[in-house]
Order: sequence, then structure tokens, then C-alpha cells
Amino acid sequence: MTALLNDDLTQASAEAGVALTEYFVTDTAKWVWQYRINQLISEPACVGWLTQTVVAEPEGAVVGYAGFHGPPDEAGMVELGYSVAPTYRRQGYARAILAELIHRSVAEPGVRTVRVTISPDNAASLATISGFGFVEVGEQWDEEDGLETIFEVPV
Repeated sequence: MTALLNDDLTQASAEAGVALTEYFVTDTAKWVWQYRINQLISEPACVGWLTQTVVAEPEGAVVGYAGFHGPPDEAGMVELGYSVAPTYRRQGYARAILAELIHRSVAEPGVRTVRVTISPDNAASLATISGFGFVEVGEQWDEEDGLETIFEVPV
């Protein structure tokens, strides 16, 4: 993540073991990397829960990044997030990522609820979560993303 913050795709790719693209050094992505670095510094135990590179198999294409906002909280809730590079959107990758993150959540004994937050005007993301059993439970204001609708599904 530090290499990505420094626009060093060569080093970041070497560390990740896959060829990362310019999508990983956009302003939005850099915000994620800085946030996650700060999170790791303050809470090292969350390392296995945070954002990771998403690689489509068997072709090996790096299609985006995804993960959780941290380990389960005291109520057993995890919030997930994902981002698909524009060239790979509308090809089913977001739904596949979502399914995999939910599958990981189900496998974790401490997780009881999965949460996603989506801007009310993000039709693509709202369509992505349909069919997964998510129920709207409220809304919140996010300093980075603005108004978000909160959806949860029990696992």
C-alpha cells in the first residue's frame, strides 16, 4: 500500500505478486490505501480482514480490490467493500466478489451480520446486492462518500 501511495506500481506489483494497473493509484484508491495503513498501525490484528487485490481466475486479470472494513465488531458485524476497475465493470465481477466476501463471512465463527453501505443514487451497486438477501436498515452520512443507505444480511 505504501508503494501505491508513492505511485510505484512496479514495487507494488512485485509485492502483490500480480501486475497492478493505474486503477490502484487513482485518488480514490490512494485514499483507501492511506486509510488502511492508518488502520493497520492503530489495530494490527485487523490485517487479515482488510482490502486485497481481486484477481479473476483462470485468466489472472487484476479486476479491482475488495475486503472488509475490519474484523467483526462486538455484535459480530462486518462491513464489506469492493471496487471493480472500469474496464471490468458490467461483467459479473462485482457480484462474484460480493459472493466470495459473503462466503468468507459465513465461514468465520464470529460473524453474524454482513453490512454494505451504498449511495442511494448508485444504481449499479444497488443492483449488485439484489438477490443476496440484503435488507435496508437505515442510512448514514459518510465524510468521504456522503449519504449512504445501510443494508445488512444475517449469515
